[in-house]
Amino acid sequence: MSRATRPTRRRAPTFARLPLGGGGEPHPLENGLSLATFAVGLLAFVCGIFTAAHVAASWLGLIGFWGGFYSQYVSATTPERALNVVGIVASFVGVALGVYHGGFIP
Repeated sequence: MSRATRPTRRRAPTFARLPLGGGGEPHPLENGLSLATFAVGLLAFVCGIFTAAHVAASWLGLIGFWGGFYSQYVSATTPERALNVVGIVASFVGVALGVYHGGFIP
């Protein structure tokens, strides 16, 4: 009967429970930086494939590369670090393809 008198716990929304967190503490800044690094790296890689988008690929790759290093520096959990490494590598490949296709200036 004691269960009937206890208030029920509210569950957090599903978007707040990313598999990047750990240790029982939320890391919204670190999670956001990891996801941003991954997104910018993926965008730089995709832009690097196309010759006409070499300027965007070069700049996005450079921003993602250095932003990924900062995100790696402040990361708190292993899944965040893994996502950072994937984003950093994608950024590096994107900037390399962008420089190969024409560089930073149109």
